[in-house]
Amino acid sequence: QKKRRAATARRQHLKSAMLQLAATEIEREAAAKEAEKQNYLSEHCPPLSLPGSMQELQELCKKLHAKIESVDEERYDTEVKLQKTNKELEDLNQKLFDLRGKFKRPPLRRVRMSADAMLRALLGSKHKVCMDLRANLKQVKKEDTEKEKDLRDVGDWRKNIEEKSGMEGRKKMFEAGE
Repeated sequence: QKKRRAATARRQHLKSAMLQLAATEIEREAAAKEAEKQNYLSEHCPPLSLPGSMQELQELCKKLHAKIESVDEERYDTEVKLQKTNKELEDLNQKLFDLRGKFKRPPLRRVRMSADAMLRALLGSKHKVCMDLRANLKQVKKEDTEKEKDLRDVGDWRKNIEEKSGMEGRKKMFEAGE
């Protein structure tokens, strides 16, 4: 039990240390983001100085309107480019659809069919076609040849060896050959 308590205490200590490290890391990231934001704003947005006279105020408004117009032109150009690319994509998709065919082809499944059933499906039920491949085969009858008869008559080869051994056996073989 002491070991278990020590292990759980160690685990809890490690968890708390990890949580503290994560919290400090999150704070650092938030500070870095804030500093980056301030740098960006200082670069791109000059400090606002409101002029005191009416003429200076009108000039400031003209500058702001000029900036707004330039930004609107850029936005319009990007929208036109986007519409053009979308139209090209639609045309290409239509061409692709036309090339593939008008209908989506279903995935084919393997079907077990006999040759007769396949021909019936292809030719229709009007045509009677029999694909019994074995019916057209030539039947071969096994004929007994003389060699096979001799082999059957000879019987056990050990007996024949004893009979044919020596000169008398060779003489019998010679006479049998004639």
